[in-house]
Amino acid sequence: MKTPFRDRVELFANKDVLKDHYEPEEIRERDEEIDQYANALQDVVDGWEPDNVFVYGKTGVGKTAVTRYMMDALEYEADDRDGVDSVTSVEVNCHHHPSSYQAAIALVNELRGDTDSDPLTTGLSTSDVLNALFDEIEAREGTVLIVLDEIDNLDDDDMLLYQLPRAKTNGNIEDSQVAVVGISNDYTFRNDLSPKVQDTLCEREIKFPPYDANELVTILDDRAERALSSGVLTGGVIPQCAALAARDRGSARQAIDLLRESVNVAIEDERETVTEDDVETAVRRVERGRIKDSIKDLTTHGQYVLLAVTQTAIADDTPVRAKELYEVYADIAAEYASDPLSQRSVHDHLNDLSMLGFLRQHDRNYGRGGGQFFEYELDVDATMVQEAIADADDATV
Repeated sequence: MKTPFRDRVELFANKDVLKDHYEPEEIRERDEEIDQYANALQDVVDGWEPDNVFVYGKTGVGKTAVTRYMMDALEYEADDRDGVDSVTSVEVNCHHHPSSYQAAIALVNELRGDTDSDPLTTGLSTSDVLNALFDEIEAREGTVLIVLDEIDNLDDDDMLLYQLPRAKTNGNIEDSQVAVVGISNDYTFRNDLSPKVQDTLCEREIKFPPYDANELVTILDDRAERALSSGVLTGGVIPQCAALAARDRGSARQAIDLLRESVNVAIEDERETVTEDDVETAVRRVERGRIKDSIKDLTTHGQYVLLAVTQTAIADDTPVRAKELYEVYADIAAEYASDPLSQRSVHDHLNDLSMLGFLRQHDRNYGRGGGQFFEYELDVDATMVQEAIADADDATV
């Protein structure tokens, strides 16, 4: 049988090294942040109660990778030192568990993963779920670090962030210690917490800046050495991938995606070397994929708001104020038989879209006469947005 598949082109030695799930054994270009993390967690190996830690930075700057590295290092150090209680770290992504209740159930089930206990399911009261979580923490008889990735997605209340740091004070645990490690790409996340939670957390903050081009070259050199066959890259490929990613968002993930997709372009053309022209082709592919994946994660009305800005941009009417954009958004919502949200909710969506990199936000201040307000414009390709929204599962617009 004749099939459409090509013979394997030996440009990749290990393609998985360039995939999202790959975790390097050594973290590159984050020595300062690792030192800050070590200082924040030093109390654990010294036998004291741990501090809560919040980690901030844009997508792709190493927050989660460094956190996992530090959790592994901390567990190893605790095992290796005499007189130090055991350390257990458990991670839950709040994007998949966006309420305190759901996140608490997920934490219980992660902690029960290596035991014979049955997994917890929904249907229990909030107090029962919290008691189950405290029981699992107490059973460890050591230090438990609760890692909440994408913590800014906890959208209902502050219950978990209030209860966990106060667990020992309230008598919920006695023989264990617990701390929260929150990871967020929203630098203003803490401001949205209630005053009582802010006072309870008393956290240490670690901020991850975007990578610069030189740092991304170091990261890409290391990945290319492991992922690619010798001699397949022409000299300018890695510097070009690094420069493009640094100029855009400073994301290592983006730089690695560009490198991988550049190699794919060469393979599809049945060539044995990767050139800078391949990088140029890869740029649009990677951007289209990023936009498509990110739009899938938006709510239906988040997509409507983004489409409203897109249509306004195509009409060459941006930057645009939120109140002017609202009419366009309301028309789109009505077109798809959906009641529009309030203007305040649309404003919140605009802020979220700016944080996610879809929009560019401008702060305008025209004094007493003109007032102060924000204007928004598209920061990605309009055609790509339209195509991605059209393909999204939960909005056929």
